Amino acid sequence: MEKPFTIDINCDLGESFGIYKIGNDEEMMKYVSSVNIACGFHAGDPSTMRKTVSLALQAGVAIGAHPGFPDLQGFGRREMNISPAEIYDITLYQISALKGFIEAEGGSLHHVKPHGALYNLAATNGEVAEAIARAIFHLDKQLILYGLAGSRLISEGKKLGLQIANEGFVDRTYNVKGQLTPRTNPNATITSEELALKQVMKIVKEQKVVATAGEEVSVEVDTICIHGDGEKAVQFAKMLQRQLTNNQILIDSIKKDGSN
Repeated sequence: MEKPFTIDINCDLGESFGIYKIGNDEEMMKYVSSVNIACGFHAGDPSTMRKTVSLALQAGVAIGAHPGFPDLQGFGRREMNISPAEIYDITLYQISALKGFIEAEGGSLHHVKPHGALYNLAATNGEVAEAIARAIFHLDKQLILYGLAGSRLISEGKKLGLQIANEGFVDRTYNVKGQLTPRTNPNATITSEELALKQVMKIVKEQKVVATAGEEVSVEVDTICIHGDGEKAVQFAKMLQRQLTNNQILIDSIKKDGSN
């Protein structure tokens, strides 16, 4: 009997801070298998971190840290010119903070996924990628590193012996090199729900995406990201879950022994 397709669906959550509420975290957790919680630098705050961790533990989803540049105004989507040593420090600081909240609630940290500009920079910059991977390795060698499929972040994590998870995106377009189209480009995001669902199915079943120039590009994907801050985020998450289920594709978190 053929083994069924299985995919991890992850979502960036815990992005509210102070009096500002972003997304519907509790609802989104019903449709994903893992979550990446903001650690206070690009979004989130201590109270939001604690509350989101509590919701995630109740929902039974795998919990990851989502460290970013210290850029609240830019939501961590603006690149900052800081040294690899500082990258190491801010990564270790943020992961450690979230790990503390998780363990205080009786849970354990599952993975780490950098956010925004830090994620994109680590995809191509070896020094940045190595600094992030080292911070994770030094804190907890059992943590899984989520990174863009085929990126420098993935290769640097492998060098250190970390378990890695290649990530694909539902609503982002790709170039011919398999890299995400920069958000500064008008065609960086996929706004059509139909096209987004089509891209997911191609990624999961064929391990390929269609680049913006029309070429098919191979991508090895273990986990797929959906964004939780959009106006129709919950509605789309429901549609995605239904689409995958109807195609006999299981949604499950990545196990720490490497199996899924």
